[in-house]
Amino acid sequence: MTSAFAGELVRRLEVLVRERACASRAAGNAKYMRNLFPFAGVSSPELTLVLREGLAGLPKPSEADVLEAAEQLWTLPEREFQYLGASLLGRHARLLGPGALPRVRALIETKSWWDTVDTLASRVVGTLVRAHPELREEMDRWAGDRNTWIARTAVLHQLRYRGSTDEARLFGYCLQRAAEPEFFIRKAIGWALREYSKTTPEAVRVFIAQHDAELSPLSKREGMLWLTGRPGSKRRAEVEAAARAGQP
Repeated sequence: MTSAFAGELVRRLEVLVRERACASRAAGNAKYMRNLFPFAGVSSPELTLVLREGLAGLPKPSEADVLEAAEQLWTLPEREFQYLGASLLGRHARLLGPGALPRVRALIETKSWWDTVDTLASRVVGTLVRAHPELREEMDRWAGDRNTWIARTAVLHQLRYRGSTDEARLFGYCLQRAAEPEFFIRKAIGWALREYSKTTPEAVRVFIAQHDAELSPLSKREGMLWLTGRPGSKRRAEVEAAARAGQP
């Protein structure tokens, strides 16, 4: 059965995005993303307002509503609609049960790039796994998956866990994929280690030292940034800005 909530929300979002379209910004955004996707040219702050306005007055959604809305948004051509779909799922991730994971996986595997995958990894999959610990075994399978974006999701899904991080799994995934030549896996390993170092710095320092020969230079450099960077340094500021923007 088609969700009336999803249909109405997507209709509203299409109108709101296209009202705010900017051709020059769209061209710049597309170039930044290697021209992989067309853009409408709507900024991130504007998209936050668009989603808020689109949801205004609608009833509280169900799990089925948010999943269907996200899936519909994924079919639209402009990249901003996938951003809205990922944000919608992140906003309502606590509604999702363990049965939603295959549908989230399908979104990760569709129109895949770090800009949507990382939001789904940390804000949606991470929330799902924390709420439903039985899904940890599925993350173990994802960590070994041949699909780069699925494996990246497994590595990154604990980004927001802080002191609740399953350290054995995090370090295990990093070692499992340490020899991976793919840039986005090596970068994910470094990012995951860097985030965990903010909570448990000595554990990350020891892990990187013990596995110096196995981890790539990129993973080690990224993983050590918070441990070796000087407060106020240009590089530290860049890292903080990238983290706030959700970039890898």
